[in-house]
Amino acid sequence: MAHSVLHPAGAALAIFVVVAVVVASLAAALRHRHGVLALYRHYLSRTGRERRFLAVLAFYLSFAVVRLLAHAVRSGVGPFHNIEIGGRHIHHLVIGIVILLAVGYGWLLQVGADLHGESRLSERVMALLYGIGAALTLDEFALWLNLEDVYWTKEGRASVDAVLLFGALLIIGLLGGQFMRALLRQALRPLAMLRR
Repeated sequence: MAHSVLHPAGAALAIFVVVAVVVASLAAALRHRHGVLALYRHYLSRTGRERRFLAVLAFYLSFAVVRLLAHAVRSGVGPFHNIEIGGRHIHHLVIGIVILLAVGYGWLLQVGADLHGESRLSERVMALLYGIGAALTLDEFALWLNLEDVYWTKEGRASVDAVLLFGALLIIGLLGGQFMRALLRQALRPLAMLRR
């Protein structure tokens, strides 16, 4: 019996198509931009979901783009090539880690926390960078799991699985964050009663 597993290229293409449809829908909706902006403010900006939405969008779009670029590099299509410094291949995992470290340090400094009514631009940029950094890092999850370059092998599938699982977590945070927090508080209520 043949075991059918979605090839990473197929997963990247499917995600890219979904993101492209969403972007095309948004572009079409921009003809009525006042209505779209009102919906955006109502459902995302005013509810505190904007950062999570931007992180999810950046995460999936970055994953799809990096997978397509990796396939282009491997196939020799276009001007794309591996990043090398002194003959050493620099995996995009490294770039993702650097971005995540920068975002983490920025948040330690409260960049994008909007505590003082700063411009929301820094808040949005930090959310976008978080999504990009997470996608670049998790796309090579199999590399850190196996400590060898298995991107194009069967073991490389672990990266796609990690991206899908983490992406699902991001979406749960976007769509059900308040519910999940309330559920957790409810579950921990007996422990709080014991402390009294």
